[in-house]
Amino acid sequence: MARKESDNQTVVTEFLLLGFKTRPELQIVLFVVFLAIYMATVFGNILIVAVVLTNHNLHKPMYFFLGNLSVSEICYSSVIVPRTLVSFIRDYHGISFSGCFLQFYFMGSFACFECYLLSTMSFDRYLAICKPLSYVTIMNHRLCVQLSLVSWMIGFVSTSFTTLFASQLIFCGPNEMDHFFCDYSPLLFLACSDSYQAETSMSVLGSACTMPALLMTLASYVCIIRTILRIPSISGRRKAFSTCSSHLIVVAIFYGTLIIVYTLPKSNRLNNLNKVFSVLYTVLTPMMNPFIYTLRNREFKDALRKVTNNIVSSRRVQNTQCN
Repeated sequence: MARKESDNQTVVTEFLLLGFKTRPELQIVLFVVFLAIYMATVFGNILIVAVVLTNHNLHKPMYFFLGNLSVSEICYSSVIVPRTLVSFIRDYHGISFSGCFLQFYFMGSFACFECYLLSTMSFDRYLAICKPLSYVTIMNHRLCVQLSLVSWMIGFVSTSFTTLFASQLIFCGPNEMDHFFCDYSPLLFLACSDSYQAETSMSVLGSACTMPALLMTLASYVCIIRTILRIPSISGRRKAFSTCSSHLIVVAIFYGTLIIVYTLPKSNRLNNLNKVFSVLYTVLTPMMNPFIYTLRNREFKDALRKVTNNIVSSRRVQNTQCN
């Protein structure tokens, strides 16, 4: 901490992220687990982007949005996990004031972007199931790019205001944050100044990031379910539901953990539980999304098999030429 000469008040220049330091015997185990999850997240999402880009059969709106989601998951996970991995193997676990708010900003931006991208993907599924005859005309490449750009812009612009309000708070100590990344509630808890106005503004902006997107997603699925129930044959209903089941699972996991984390009462007794649910939506969810989408998608598995066969065939040709 540093001394502010003008009013003789200490001002925080860094925060100490305690993370999981309360269980020192588990540091190596947690390091291995988090590293494995992070590597699987990066590899799995890069694989999705590569397959979507290289296979012309996947140049469709659903896979375009899936590629955007994969890029977001890589960035989202990279904002949090590498810093956490370092804290597992080093005694020093401080993060600078500016570094903390940069992490807060990018984490919020990618989370907000994902909210609106998931609602865009639900709108895509709504058109595919409820308006199949006009789907190709409406969901063209230009609209897909526009919807994706709008989602990115909403995420980064809205979170900049949230971060600005949070950075206006005065932090004069203590500077120990009982979390593994710089999040909304721990920051407000450490503020020395009156945080009511900032907390209200941040809550309103946070709700603006999540609630409209959630409502659009719910509205899309209400229409989708009503349409599916009108299909006379069981096989037809099953086929229609299979086209959106993966996305519905991702939405349920993402919003479920997010709602639990930010509505759970803030108390010392529940703090460890809060961290566990935070791990679910910041670390595990980005890893699970590639598996959820690919393992239940025959078209993507066929494309992946084709790409793998092409790579193996090219390797064999190269080896033959070398011999």
